[in-house]
Amino acid sequence: MSRSQAIDSVSQAFEQGAFLSILNESVTYRTESQEPGQLLELYRYLREYVTPRVEKLGFMVAIYDNPVDGRGPLMIATRIEDPDLPTVLSYGHGDVIRGYDAQWREGLSPWRVTVEDDRWYGRGTADNKGQHLINLLALEHVIQARKGKLGYNVKLLLEMCEEDGSAGLREFCQEKRQALAADVFIASDGPRLAAARPTLFLGSRGAFNFELSVNLRDGAHHSGNWGGLLRNPGIVLANAIACLVDQNGQIQVPGLKPRTLPDPVRRALADIEVGNGPGDPDIDPEWGEPGLTPSERVFGWNTLDVLAFKTGNPEAPAHAIPGHAKAHCHIRFTVDSDYTTFIEMIRNHLDAHGFQDVDVCQTRMEVMHATRLDPDNPWVRWALKSLARTTNKKPALLPNLGGSLPNDVFADVLGLPTLWVPHSYPACSQHAPNEHLLGSVVRESLQIMAGLFWDLGEAGPALVGERSQ
Repeated sequence: MSRSQAIDSVSQAFEQGAFLSILNESVTYRTESQEPGQLLELYRYLREYVTPRVEKLGFMVAIYDNPVDGRGPLMIATRIEDPDLPTVLSYGHGDVIRGYDAQWREGLSPWRVTVEDDRWYGRGTADNKGQHLINLLALEHVIQARKGKLGYNVKLLLEMCEEDGSAGLREFCQEKRQALAADVFIASDGPRLAAARPTLFLGSRGAFNFELSVNLRDGAHHSGNWGGLLRNPGIVLANAIACLVDQNGQIQVPGLKPRTLPDPVRRALADIEVGNGPGDPDIDPEWGEPGLTPSERVFGWNTLDVLAFKTGNPEAPAHAIPGHAKAHCHIRFTVDSDYTTFIEMIRNHLDAHGFQDVDVCQTRMEVMHATRLDPDNPWVRWALKSLARTTNKKPALLPNLGGSLPNDVFADVLGLPTLWVPHSYPACSQHAPNEHLLGSVVRESLQIMAGLFWDLGEAGPALVGERSQ
C-alpha cells in the first residue's frame, strides 16, 4: 500500500464510526485523578482498556505504580522491530479533570460521548483520551498498510496523573531513562492555533505559582470607629500587585521578563494570528508588553496574572477593616527566563517600593518548566512538510505552547527533540463543563498522523543521522 492508501484507510474507518466507538468506550472510565477514590479506575483504564488495544498492535506492556504514593500509575508500551532502527517515543494521559457532572448542559454527560453536529461532547474527548487514541488508530492503519513493518520502533508512555500536576513523572522518567530511550518525541495534547489550521508546537511556557499575603492584625475592626486609622490589608495588597504589574498588564519587574525574543521565534510567529475563532474572547489590544504582537505576547513572552484575591469575607461583607489579605498569582514564562530567581526579584522589588509588609512565597504547586525546540531543527522542517503534504494547508508553527505541559521531562530528562501535533481547538472547553472535540478536526488529525507515521518510516534514518552529526 502507499501513503495515500494508508490515509484513505484511516479516513474510511472514521466514516464508518470506528473512532467514535473507541472514544465512547474510553470516556466511560471515570479517570478523575484529582479524586483519591478513583485510583482503581486509573489502573482499570490502563489494564482493561489500553493494554488490549496496544497488544493487538504488537506492543509489550508494563504498568508501574507511581513513585509518589497514592497517585495514578504509568504505562510503558514498546514495539521493537529492530534495535538498530530509529525509535519514536509518544505520550498521552488517560486521566481527566473532575467531571463536574451537575454543571453540564441538559442532555449531556461527562461519561458518554454525545454527538451534536460537529461537536463530540464528553470528559476527556479533547484532554487527552481523544488525542492519544487518534494517534493509536492512525498508527494501527499505517502498520496494516506497511504489512506489519513500520521501519522504526515505537515506545508509548501513558501517565494517569497529568491533571494532578504530573506528580512522579520526572522521577519515573529518570529511573526508566533507558527503557524510554528514543530518537524523537511525537505526541499530541493542547489545542491547535485554530480549528481549521493544523498546528505544530515545539515546547511550552513554564508556570510558576506564588502567593502574596498581608497579615496586619488578628481579627477585623469596625470601619466606622477605625477607618482612616488602620491600614487596610486589601488596599496594601492591591497596590503591591500594581507595583509588580501595571494597569495594562505590563510586568514592572525587569527580572521577571525574558532576556530576549530570539529571531527564529519572531520569524516563526510572524504569520500567527491569535483569536477570532468561534467561542474565542475578544483580545484586549493594549494589554500586555508594548511593542509585541499578540502572538509574541502569548507565545514568546512572560505574563504575570492574579488568579485569586481574598480579603475580608466576600460572601458576606461586613463594615469592618479586615486583618488579612491574600492573592494567588502565577507567572507563565518562556525558556529564556530563570524561574529560580523569581521570588528574589519580587521580594527586592516590593522592598524597594515600600512594601516590606507584603509576604511572598512560592506555593507548593510543582513548577512547570519551560522548553522550546529550535524552530530551525531538521525534525521541525520534516514535520511541517508532512503536515502540509497531507492537508494542503500551511501549518501553524508555534515555538512553544502558551500554556504548560510536562515537556521538560522529554526535552531535558530524556534529551529528545519534541514535536507536538494537537488535535483539539481553543474553544473545546477542556477543564470545564461541556468539553468536546470537533469531528472535522478528528478526521483531519487521523489523516495527519497517518501521514506523519508513514513519513517517519521513509525519513527517520536520515534525520537520526543528521541529529548525531
